[in-house]
Amino acid sequence: MGRYVFNIILWKNLESGGTKWKTFSYLCGNRVKLVTETMVTFIGNYTSKLDDKGRLVFPAPLKGMMPDGSDMRFVIKKDIFADCLEMYTFEEWERQSAEVKSRLNFFNEEHARFWRAYMRDRDVVEPDAKFGRISISKELLDRIGATREVVFSGNDYKIEIWAKEKYEASRISNDEFVAIAGRLPESR
Repeated sequence: MGRYVFNIILWKNLESGGTKWKTFSYLCGNRVKLVTETMVTFIGNYTSKLDDKGRLVFPAPLKGMMPDGSDMRFVIKKDIFADCLEMYTFEEWERQSAEVKSRLNFFNEEHARFWRAYMRDRDVVEPDAKFGRISISKELLDRIGATREVVFSGNDYKIEIWAKEKYEASRISNDEFVAIAGRLPESR
């Protein structure tokens, strides 16, 4: 009897954001193992003010996009290209970190230095139960110039956190958007 690998992908993508379910199976020896992975789609822009203790209220619409009973921990890091922070569900952070780690050889000094830099300056936050507040380190907020108001911007599998003024300044013109879209490859 031959070995078969079955791949089943089921997606539920809500227009206003929400959950994607990705179910797939793969052959493991002579057994087929079923793996279910929940991915969240974040959509929308929400403004929040820093309180006197440096806390932000995590927007309820973004919280509502999380599956019921899911882990509400998030990992926050500085974006390497833009002047904003990136906020990942803990599950997504673990997935991405495992992918990066799988490409490294820790007996290679350069790889070890890269991994150390990759893991540096990260915050793990969880909205408090009463008001949904999160505390992001002053160091990370300072790196994006956040002093009073920030914008939480849903960006598919992650949330970007911007100082409000910088978020507005980062908008590209419609002409630039159309030009970039025209240069995108038709397929990967």
